[in-house]
Amino acid sequence: MGIVVGFDLDMTLIDPRPGMVAVMNALGEEAGLPLDGEHFAANLGPPLDHVLRDFGAPEDRINGLVDRFRRLYPEIVVPETVALPGAHESLAAVHEAGGRTVVVTGKYGPNAELHVKALGLAVDVLVGELWSDGKAVALREHGASVYAGDHLGDVRGALAAGAVPVGVTTGPCGRKELLDAGAEVVFASLDEFPAWLSRRPLSGARAPAR
Repeated sequence: MGIVVGFDLDMTLIDPRPGMVAVMNALGEEAGLPLDGEHFAANLGPPLDHVLRDFGAPEDRINGLVDRFRRLYPEIVVPETVALPGAHESLAAVHEAGGRTVVVTGKYGPNAELHVKALGLAVDVLVGELWSDGKAVALREHGASVYAGDHLGDVRGALAAGAVPVGVTTGPCGRKELLDAGAEVVFASLDEFPAWLSRRPLSGARAPAR
């Protein structure tokens, strides 16, 4: 069986930041809350309910705000989102090696699927609403031996699943942070991923014990 490679979505495969600024600001204006779209977009990764709590949203409004964000999202964020450098090429490299691609993201699944379809990303399996160590559930289920992401939470998820953690600095975390968290290798973008993958064995690519 060929290799299974997992990828994060936001700031790994796609750049949704302009739309994220707009949707969070729109939600804040509508709800009468001080929600900072620029800060949100610069620190993508944590689940939305965590973000809203950090902005000081009242606990009894969190569920409603999450639902409203998800309804606003398709028209505001999806049209403004672009694929990051190397995204299409990295997915293609996995398929050319006879493997499968799995996207595991903290994003709401239906909205993540809209991005995949809009940008024509060659994704075999998409799993949403998993964050940090929780991503290991899907990575193990689908047999991923490599997981690439931009956030410390992605590294933790890969390690928890026994997959090789690959970091990219297209998101909020720097090279040293990702390496210190346990990433085996860190790239400036996914442009570097296909060549790295071509040098690896196509099976048994599990992360070493740490």
